[in-house]
Amino acid sequence: MEMIESLTLELRRGAIVLAVLSQLHEEQYGYSLMKRLEERGFPVDQGTLYPLLRRLEENGLLDSEWNVEGSRPRRYYQLNQTGQDLFDALQGEWNALNEVMGSLLS
Repeated sequence: MEMIESLTLELRRGAIVLAVLSQLHEEQYGYSLMKRLEERGFPVDQGTLYPLLRRLEENGLLDSEWNVEGSRPRRYYQLNQTGQDLFDALQGEWNALNEVMGSLLS
């Protein structure tokens, strides 16, 4: 059972960047992104999500902006053109891999 959990976690680690990028075509703040992913069946812990968002921004894939209106300040993230280009490439890789895995597993 422990091995299944470990290998499942490893599979998810490979997919999390693509999952996060897929939801940042429009501005999202961390909590809204976390909820959106969870609603779509891909729950992500905040201890994983926030460092990933910072890393993606540091790598020049996301733009962010603080919004201080409302009850609390929130940092909103969105794909920039470099992030969009990377997302498109990763999506193509994912689709090709999914097709190959589909044929291997059937």
